[in-house]
Amino acid sequence: MLLTVIALPVSDSKEQTEEKQDLTENTESCEGDRTLLEAKLESILENTEGVGKVQVLLMTGEGKQGFYGTENTEVTGVLIAAEGADNSVTVQNIQQAVMALFQIEAHKIKIMKMK
Repeated sequence: MLLTVIALPVSDSKEQTEEKQDLTENTESCEGDRTLLEAKLESILENTEGVGKVQVLLMTGEGKQGFYGTENTEVTGVLIAAEGADNSVTVQNIQQAVMALFQIEAHKIKIMKMK
């Protein structure tokens, strides 16, 4: 007589709910940190001579570098639209500020003229 046993993993639905909740909270926390950084960078740049109005988008990933108490947030790319981006000195100043602030290379920063 041949006996076949099929075993399926069973997990507690409470554990799954808690894991999903933790993942959602971590995602929201990273998103909130990124938004805070974008807002702070926009504020600083808009108060810099020649820059004018700006919009900032930060691309983030997980890494060793941390900002404002978040140990897993690393800025991996920056996109900036600025009114003053038609001036090469202004663009260079923005780029140098972002490089110093986030410790990223120039090729990971794109600065465009805002229409």
